[in-house]
Amino acid sequence: MTLRLMSVHAHPDDESSKGAATLARYAAAGVEVLVATCTGGERGDVLNKRLDRPEVRANLAGIRRREMAAAAEILGVRQRFLGFVDSGLPADGEPLPDGCFAVQPLDVAARPLVAAIREFRPHVVITYDETGGYPHPDHIKTHEVTAAAFEAAADPARYPGDGRPWQPLKLYYQAALSRAWFEALDEAMTTRGLESLFAPVLADWPDTAPNLAVTTRIRCAEHFETRDRAALAHATQMDPDHPFFAHPREVEREVWPTEDYHLARSLVGTNLPEDDLFTGIPTG
Repeated sequence: MTLRLMSVHAHPDDESSKGAATLARYAAAGVEVLVATCTGGERGDVLNKRLDRPEVRANLAGIRRREMAAAAEILGVRQRFLGFVDSGLPADGEPLPDGCFAVQPLDVAARPLVAAIREFRPHVVITYDETGGYPHPDHIKTHEVTAAAFEAAADPARYPGDGRPWQPLKLYYQAALSRAWFEALDEAMTTRGLESLFAPVLADWPDTAPNLAVTTRIRCAEHFETRDRAALAHATQMDPDHPFFAHPREVEREVWPTEDYHLARSLVGTNLPEDDLFTGIPTG
């Protein structure tokens, strides 16, 4: 039996900054992997100052689609857009744009993902926790949509015109890029006499950041280079000078060779902690 893994994200680039080495590891092992991207990232900023030019901002939607295609090829995964429009990140008190992803009724927003689950038939689904990982309205909506679709996809009475029912067996939340990860890398760099750029990141760490219990650690250090190449393929979104790219990868492989997850829902028996997202899923 071919195992199938779906990772659901809010914007193009999220799949390459959260759990990308995991996706590359499973894809290289023969698992079918699909990234479902809820929005096109149309309202994103240009975070790479080298590309912050008027002609880039004017065609950002098209550029981000091309970047997504390049990243998917690097990771060895399939990818599909679910068709919603990026909500942007409004300032406090500022309303969300009309028609954007975050304002869609849940039953409307979940429909394309239900259809994708029924078509792809994943055994495992990954997304964000209830906080979205950080308080972007599209990340929070992605969590809500994925949790709803995980249940609805198996119900023949729900969305009857959107494919044959299918029940994924496990739902995971991303626990990557935690405070503990940054602290471990910062300590490893300083104890080796290397300059660490993580101190300002830790100093500004928000009190509202999630602190999920890690149930599952996936060893994927051999795919960190692939992860980095996929991230940098999102050239408008990834500044090569960001602290994330500054530490030697051999230090990261030694100190933190895993990407981490929280098992939120399982319909199969498993023993925690896990080292495989497919633990407990019959392969016959």
